[in-house]
Amino acid sequence: MYDRILKRMRGKIRTRQYVMTLHAEEEMDDDDLSIFDVERGILTGRIVERQKDRVTAGWKYLVEGETIAGDPVVVVGKLSVTGKLVIITVYLV
Repeated sequence: MYDRILKRMRGKIRTRQYVMTLHAEEEMDDDDLSIFDVERGILTGRIVERQKDRVTAGWKYLVEGETIAGDPVVVVGKLSVTGKLVIITVYLV
């Protein structure tokens, strides 16, 4: 359903055009995840939900994929006006 968005997100990962929020970094640490797990989550995943951000009114997407170890992970991200992918949060399922 969101193939075009997912393709853009994957392109941003492949070209390293993304930023992590402090919250996402804290959640990665809490779940013992690396940046490679986040990247793999988007590269192997699919968008399972689209949500409207209450603060910015922009769209954010929940991508369900796999970590390097094969564990299920959800990465929440949005495409910013600067052209970068913003990783909002990440968590194990």
